[in-house]
Amino acid sequence: MRTYLVVANQTLGSRELLEHIQVVMRSGPVQFHLVVPATPPREHLTWTEGSARSIAAAQLERALERMSGAGAMVTGEVGDGNPALAVNDALHRHNVDEVIVSTLPEGTSRWLKRGLPDKIRKRHDLPVTHVVGNPEPA
Repeated sequence: MRTYLVVANQTLGSRELLEHIQVVMRSGPVQFHLVVPATPPREHLTWTEGSARSIAAAQLERALERMSGAGAMVTGEVGDGNPALAVNDALHRHNVDEVIVSTLPEGTSRWLKRGLPDKIRKRHDLPVTHVVGNPEPA
């Protein structure tokens, strides 16, 4: 059974990511592990690590329900606020065959500006699929 690590935050509930998950599921038996970095919310002028983790946990819970409702075998965790560190931590605990990185479109995505998909690919020598999505609906 292939295992995929999915890293997403604002696009975790996007239609584009769910559609990609469904395509992967049609390829045979698979399981997914979601990592939601506890990144500071953009819309808040002040924030605490606890509030960032709380927001990420709520997103994770909704995504776990949505993906398991779509038939996916899925687990998940809230990770470090730095997405590269969140992925590193998860890969130390989980053996995966591929990483799926879901981001906002280029120009808006901080993760793309930092080169996250390429950093993961180079550091961990794993296939990385990049999915561009829209923010999770409120």
